[in-house]
Amino acid sequence: MENPEFESFERSNGHDEFDNWLQELSLKDRAKMLQVITDAQEQSLLVAQRMTWVKKIDTEKNLYELRSKVAKNIQRALYFHVEGPRYVITHGFTKKTQKKPPTEINHALALRKEWRNQNEDQ
Repeated sequence: MENPEFESFERSNGHDEFDNWLQELSLKDRAKMLQVITDAQEQSLLVAQRMTWVKKIDTEKNLYELRSKVAKNIQRALYFHVEGPRYVITHGFTKKTQKKPPTEINHALALRKEWRNQNEDQ
């Protein structure tokens, strides 16, 4: 099994929600999220799942989350699998409750659909 390769989704208008969100985070929160991505890419998704760096949200909908926490700040970045080792991060958010916000999940699904329309040949 190949190690995952994460990329963020840049919309046709040039807007990259994940990158913009990362830039708004504190230095510590940003560093932690980037470290989670790096560790998942270097160690494999199996190790990342065991370490709780990643989690399935809905396998039928092909939706997963990258997880990071610094003190009480809980950050999540949602992503989906394309094929092979390729994974696309749709966006990120700061988690404020125990439940997964349905608006964030729906937003990730809408971005995934937009990505597919933009990349029909892939």
